[in-house]
Amino acid sequence: MAITLKASKRENLTRATTNQLRRDGFIPAVVYGQEEAPVSISVNNLELLKAVRDEGRNAIIGLDVENGEKVDVMLHEYQTHPVKGDVIHADFYVVDMSEEMDVAVPLTLEGEAVGAKEGGILQQPLFELQVRAKPRDIPEEIVVNVDELEIGDSISVADLPKSDLYEFTDDAEATVATVLAPQEEEEETDEDVDFSAEPELVGADEDEEEEEA
Repeated sequence: MAITLKASKRENLTRATTNQLRRDGFIPAVVYGQEEAPVSISVNNLELLKAVRDEGRNAIIGLDVENGEKVDVMLHEYQTHPVKGDVIHADFYVVDMSEEMDVAVPLTLEGEAVGAKEGGILQQPLFELQVRAKPRDIPEEIVVNVDELEIGDSISVADLPKSDLYEFTDDAEATVATVLAPQEEEEETDEDVDFSAEPELVGADEDEEEEEA
């Protein structure tokens, strides 16, 4: 079930009005997609952050715009303040609940690899996976267990469990987790040291200058 977020239309788009909105705890935003004309709105800052925190980045949001019908949207992208980190603008994309779409879903590794316990290094090349699914079937995250991975083992996209609700569109051979062998530190031996160079004598140049004088 989609979560509901109230929104207000923005008629005055001047910088002064927009800055006042932010001071009052609202985020200026735009709604577009599905051949709909872009609409400028504002949403409550805390309510939007709570929705994303509780439901995930790909949550379906029932956007309740004043004097208009509720539309199903997803948070397409947002901009943050370069110093404070606050969200200062958001874009919502209208979705068709009956059509598949491509989205990026967070990838999480769980467990402790056998190889890591033996000194190997667990690496995660990908932190997101591209998923194709209908909006309501998009998973919040993809969790991969790495307990059985030994040194030299890896898990690729092709190894991930299949689902009737969504499919992965990344390269099937792309690695999502691997355990590398530990790197051995090379000890310096006498063969690595060059004894042929004669040491420079401190003050040698000064002595030669004195003799010449």
